Amino acid sequence: MDKIESPAESRKLLDKITHDLTRSIVKKDELTRFWFFILIMFAGVGLWGWIIQFRTGLGVTGMRDYVSWGMYIANFVFFVAVSLIGFLISSALHLLKINWAKPVSRVAEQVAIAAVALAGVIIIMDMGRPDRFLNIFLHGRFASPIIWDVTVITTYLVISLLLFYIPLIPDLALMRDRMGNELPKWKLTLYTVLALGWKGKAEQYKIIYHAMRVLMLLIIPVGLSIHTVTSWLFAATLRSGWDTAILGPYFVAGAFVAGTAAVIVVMYVYRLRYGLKDYFQDLHFDYMGKLLVFVCLVYLYFNINEYLVPGYKMKLADGIHLNELFKGNFSGMFWLVQITGLLLPIVLLLFSYFRKPLPIAIISLAVMISAWFKRYIIVIPTLEHPFLPIQNVPEHFQHYSPTSIEIMITLFSFFAALTIISVLAKLFPVITIWEYAEDQGIDKKYLSEKPKN
Repeated sequence: MDKIESPAESRKLLDKITHDLTRSIVKKDELTRFWFFILIMFAGVGLWGWIIQFRTGLGVTGMRDYVSWGMYIANFVFFVAVSLIGFLISSALHLLKINWAKPVSRVAEQVAIAAVALAGVIIIMDMGRPDRFLNIFLHGRFASPIIWDVTVITTYLVISLLLFYIPLIPDLALMRDRMGNELPKWKLTLYTVLALGWKGKAEQYKIIYHAMRVLMLLIIPVGLSIHTVTSWLFAATLRSGWDTAILGPYFVAGAFVAGTAAVIVVMYVYRLRYGLKDYFQDLHFDYMGKLLVFVCLVYLYFNINEYLVPGYKMKLADGIHLNELFKGNFSGMFWLVQITGLLLPIVLLLFSYFRKPLPIAIISLAVMISAWFKRYIIVIPTLEHPFLPIQNVPEHFQHYSPTSIEIMITLFSFFAALTIISVLAKLFPVITIWEYAEDQGIDKKYLSEKPKN
């Protein structure tokens, strides 16, 4: 867009953009307090459940010798999947210079940070002896895929935090200089410290651009690794349902679906809650809908490969597993997930009406719920059908159903993730102010200009 020549017009437009995009920070009402009360209450109940599990042992869960991975690992894989959206939108689309994705990138990073942080927490909660977690770093062996998983998750979290923080620095300085009368002192102090003495000089912007580009390039292999390595934890075994070389790209494609849906839902909430209709426009939802259709089609292709090839041969172990999915105990969940989480969204989102904000937010929420149950289907049925026959064990060892403690801890993870996203929205703009202002034709010199009293 051409630069705005008039200084008065530039300052007026910048004031409006700053006011609108900091509304999430300054807005205080009863709904906000009630929302945080709900988040903290449910997170607290989940923590109480984990304390019971820590004191009593994993016997309070439904996991036993055969189904040793239950709802926790399904939850872990789900959060790892959602976190991959930071790589897709904040890196891939930016590097391809797709401008419509810029307002969405900070939302994607918020979702990625919350998801990957909770993925790490869930692994600790799944451990019977979490006090021995440090042994992974002190005595871990490189041959163990668990070491690979911990390493890529930690690296991805660090890069995601940097990719969120570095573009935020000019915005922090802008709020430091322009919002002295609207914010409490502790927030201004926080912004002053985090702004790192930003002055808005050309050399500083050059460093920002360079750092962002380096991080965007770094996050691509790390982002692909995080879900590929997670898939290797499954595929490195000989179990039917996991013993396939296609599990890596299958996981990555599914991750793009879950992450895209999560970003659309958060975008809609921000648009509705903070009056950002002019920023998260119908255009953005339309493009995100098309992106969701694309990644769903890719995921559909891998689903066909995942089930058609073993289904055509129907070897003994594969046949037992597929029969359980197609017409056995898990058939209802399996077909509901395939239809509501994959086939219906593809068909509906081909029509422009369903790519409007409200319809696509509802569809995306359904896709997210289906994505979680999809991970449950990946984990549980395979563990219930090992190669060796189950014998001389209690009946309840042969089947798995989550207990109330597992459900409480799983709910904790969701509410903790929502808490992280909500806190980030209350502390920092949900859209990058300086990038948006620049796209609107405002010269950078006005961004660093202190308002006259």
